[in-house]
Amino acid sequence: MIHFLCSVVVICATVLVLQSWDVMAAASVTRPGSAQSTEKSQLILKVVSAKPQSPKLPNRQSRLSSFVEVTADGLTSETKKTGKRSGNLELQWNEDLTLNVTPQSRLDLKLWSCHTLRKELLGSATIDLLETLRTHDGKMENVQLSLVLQTENKGSVVAGGELNVCLDGMVVDLGSLPNGSAAADKILQSDRPNLRRTQSEESASASHSRTNRLSVGGLHGETTGGSRGSSLTNGELSEEPGSCARHPPLKSHGSPGGSADKVEVMSNGMESSCGARQTPPPPSSPSGRSPAASSSGSPSPGQEAQATAAPAEPSPNATSNTEQSATSTAEPNTDSLPTGWEQRVLPHGRVYYVDHNTKTTTWERPLPAGWEKRVDQRGRFYYVDHNTRTTTWQRPTAESVRNYQQWQSQRSQLQGAMHQFSQRFLYQPSGAPVENDPLGALPPGWEKRQDNGRVYFVNHNTRTTQWDDPRTQGSRQGGSPGAYDRSFRWKYHQFRFLCHSNALPSHVKISVSRQTLFEDSFQQIMNVKPYDLRRRLYIIMRGEEGLDYGGIAREWFFLLSHEVLNPMYCLFEYAGKNNYCLQINPASSINPDHLTYFRFIGRFIAMALYHGKFIDTGFTLPFYKRMLDKKPTLKDLESIDPEFYNSIMWVKENNLAECGVELYFAQDMEILGKVSTHQLKDDGENELVTEENKEEYISLLTDWRFTRGVEEQTKAFLDGFNEVVPLEWLRYFDEKELELMLCGMQEIDLADWQKNTIYRHYTKNSKQIHWFWQVVKEMDNEKRIRLLQFVTGTCRLPVGGFQELIGSNGPQKFCIDKVGKETWLPRSHTCFNRLDLPPYKSLEQLREKLLFAIEETEGFGQE
Repeated sequence: MIHFLCSVVVICATVLVLQSWDVMAAASVTRPGSAQSTEKSQLILKVVSAKPQSPKLPNRQSRLSSFVEVTADGLTSETKKTGKRSGNLELQWNEDLTLNVTPQSRLDLKLWSCHTLRKELLGSATIDLLETLRTHDGKMENVQLSLVLQTENKGSVVAGGELNVCLDGMVVDLGSLPNGSAAADKILQSDRPNLRRTQSEESASASHSRTNRLSVGGLHGETTGGSRGSSLTNGELSEEPGSCARHPPLKSHGSPGGSADKVEVMSNGMESSCGARQTPPPPSSPSGRSPAASSSGSPSPGQEAQATAAPAEPSPNATSNTEQSATSTAEPNTDSLPTGWEQRVLPHGRVYYVDHNTKTTTWERPLPAGWEKRVDQRGRFYYVDHNTRTTTWQRPTAESVRNYQQWQSQRSQLQGAMHQFSQRFLYQPSGAPVENDPLGALPPGWEKRQDNGRVYFVNHNTRTTQWDDPRTQGSRQGGSPGAYDRSFRWKYHQFRFLCHSNALPSHVKISVSRQTLFEDSFQQIMNVKPYDLRRRLYIIMRGEEGLDYGGIAREWFFLLSHEVLNPMYCLFEYAGKNNYCLQINPASSINPDHLTYFRFIGRFIAMALYHGKFIDTGFTLPFYKRMLDKKPTLKDLESIDPEFYNSIMWVKENNLAECGVELYFAQDMEILGKVSTHQLKDDGENELVTEENKEEYISLLTDWRFTRGVEEQTKAFLDGFNEVVPLEWLRYFDEKELELMLCGMQEIDLADWQKNTIYRHYTKNSKQIHWFWQVVKEMDNEKRIRLLQFVTGTCRLPVGGFQELIGSNGPQKFCIDKVGKETWLPRSHTCFNRLDLPPYKSLEQLREKLLFAIEETEGFGQE
């Protein structure tokens, strides 16, 4: 007898341990018809005021700065914060927060105090929407709530003040909620008239309820008032140990007893009752232990027979009544889950999912089989379908996967039919691959594909595609021009399309000073991620009030390009005495950080191309060829180093042996007083140049002249450029077109300027307008450029001339507006290409004021 009692004590202790694992299963009974109660709707929570009384706040007269944080169901995506408010005794917000909630959601409200280095929790409160809806008949229309804040003080929970909120915008039919449906209430009242009892009756009944046996993970125990419940696994209802106890089916006359105050009807005609006071814990984090059943799964029929007494046979009437009540309600979501997953429902109706493979729980429905969720480098979530090897931004569901599979099936059937239809012809389609291609094999890393009858080529080295055959690209053959031989306007629009297609939302702020423009821009551009430089630019000139709607950015590009390309910094040098185009200075290594600066300049030049802005000074044509991955020719050498070019031409045109000249495949170079020898080929210093290998010598010498001492600098520049704008985007341009796109046109056509000018509060025949154009005609080209820069922010014109001037909202023509008094100076709005010209009384007055404005003014203001 003593041994038996000890066994009972041990078994009961085991059951208590197992209840912590099974308590969620006891609460996870899926009610038919509760699916619609989990639909989310918008709730407007208005934070009115708060009176903090936290013990963490000593009596002090200083003002308190605080904000309120509201979280729905513990979801980070449904966390909203109010603004910061300051006050002594009472804080006022009157701020609306919109949340996506279900009728079963719980709102956690926290009052935080703001400090310089940290924030401190002053108190927290919780709102149970289900109870609030029942209290107000399912309507939340300006429901005023006064919440008591709770906070922890020395290990105990104390009152932390008062928080006043208002709930609005949510109306719910209580009949669709758990424990609130009319059908369920009717069953409870007709079949179990004595179910609603006092707490003392419940306790007495629970103490006399029969003992049920449990089987969990192979351990057997006994529990008083034990229970069994049902859960949805892979779309089927299954019994789970540790849930509500089985009872005989309900009869029409009702049977007394039952220790629960909640009754749920199962799909198999049985009823389950659970104590409402058993509140399950929320689902665990992925790293925590799951509250679901153990990995052994549901008990076997043999184990179930041992664990539970056989229920009484149901009467026909009871069975039919139960089946009718089960079928009259909505069916639960029975979409199949992946293997090892299970769907459960909390007592307040919220659905969660159990992964028996890893013993974890989650609020989100698991992805269909073969799908995976990933994060890209920019922090965006995307989904990978390993079944079809495709990706998508949209989260897949069972329905979307079925629709896609159905569409794929129909598409494959249609393609099969089209293939059979094409077999009627005797000739081979033009797009099909041909054996023994006369052009030979594709270059390494290339692949030829066909889509909708059109052939295209994939470059796996750079992960790009193109229409042109790489075996013939760049070679001119007879006939009509290829896809790459288009007008400059077409190429430019294609480039702008690529830029707009890859643009990112929002903007990036760059704050600089005119006095330290170079260093400020360098620090901020290099500290920003390269792809963020594709966002819309917002330039701030410190100490100036002007707002950037495009004009300040144009001036920033112009001023910074003039600064960074200045030969005084020893990064670039002029190509020649009479050639003011820039090339990389081989002696730039005098600056130990020169490679970082070249990377910065590469990013800056790419930003100018990407945002459609012009720079002040251009580069040499061989440098543009290097950007386009084209090989410079001997003719290009003439424009940057005429003396070196003439020397090579003399070698080419004369016989070295007859002239008694000995040359070797090596060349000396002096940088910063240090002479170094470069071998044009292996062991070149010992190989004499002859008439037979003279062409090879000239070719190697020409290549060396273009790259001597600048290989590392050029690579750093191209790396920085490629981080913002892929060099592949420039493949359609030639070097002159690239220069035109980057630098624009510098020559000003006065007739085109007058033709594409509009007037506000002036007319074309106003005397001030006649005087203005007369002054412009008297200017030389340099002063006209200064006037253009004064009004538009840049001294260069687009390819289309004044007709294609760009403003803040796209194309915007040059505008002259009548503003101010005759004592005012002319003003400009560079964002809108507008000149404010006061109504001057004479030609001399207009000339004096206009020239003074364009020569002496600097900076931006705000009207």
